[in-house]
Amino acid sequence: MSSRVINHSERYVFIAEWYDPNASLLRRYELLFYPGDGSVEMHDVKNHRTFLKRTKYDDLCLEDLFIGNKVNIFSRQLVLIDYGDQYTARQLGSRKENEMIQFITSGPVIAMELLRDDAICEWKRLLGPANSGVARTDAPGSIRALFGTDGIRNAAHGPDSFASAAREMELFFPSSGGCGPANTAKFTSCTCCIIKPHAISEGLLGKILMAIRDACFEISAIQMFNMDRVNVEEFYEVYKGVVTEYNEMVTELYSGPCVAMEIQQNNSTKTFREFCGPADPEIARHLRPGTLRAIFGKTKIQNAVHCTDLPEDGLLEVQYFFKILDN
Repeated sequence: MSSRVINHSERYVFIAEWYDPNASLLRRYELLFYPGDGSVEMHDVKNHRTFLKRTKYDDLCLEDLFIGNKVNIFSRQLVLIDYGDQYTARQLGSRKENEMIQFITSGPVIAMELLRDDAICEWKRLLGPANSGVARTDAPGSIRALFGTDGIRNAAHGPDSFASAAREMELFFPSSGGCGPANTAKFTSCTCCIIKPHAISEGLLGKILMAIRDACFEISAIQMFNMDRVNVEEFYEVYKGVVTEYNEMVTELYSGPCVAMEIQQNNSTKTFREFCGPADPEIARHLRPGTLRAIFGKTKIQNAVHCTDLPEDGLLEVQYFFKILDN
């Protein structure tokens, strides 16, 4: 039988800030935490003197100590802004990093390239503070406040500098033309759905994805593609000479970015093809008003989505995007 020896001299050091409302000043402290007995100590950084002698404090635990978090010490709300020494950075920094790596590799993620003026700052502002608990107080409308739970499960990531953004873009979308991380296609029990360029440019992507989710279909792979005419003609070859609108269909699909999805076809009561509705949105609105094309389609060509017509073609269409085009 073994047990951990409690080291009462072990300590972690953080730099913390407290807003003094009386002086309207941010005061900076060195906050020391001793995990052996749960005691804390504080030093005034500017005046180089002890502010709080080492005192046992039961309302603080090691899990509370990470950069960006707010902790209350005897009714003072302190913001932890940095590690106070290399030992703390090494011990707790690596702990947080390992937790983040474990979490981000635990399942599929969606990587996006986002474009706008001052994109890095604006995305950080939209994301909110790294810890979702802090975000709910400081930025209640932010993504992490609305959809995250803590400092690890905080819904979304964003780079904090141009260099980080460039490095992360290269990881997911290599400029050499090679592949980034593997896509998540399963190639079993699947059908294909493509959100057409007109729907993307009209800002309907999110609404269509929500509708698919609300209908209880599982999206097992998703990716944005810019298709060449030759690829579209190859993909739509089965319609050539059969559908009078073939040329217009081809032109629409390579007119801008489209989003391809692998949909798991596990619902025996309703197929994804039925959920998309008739190819002509006008007919769909009369006969099947709750379908994707009835809600989001405009014309027989700009009908929001393509879906696999024949069950046996589902795997072939998914493979075309997630095996052939992705490579």
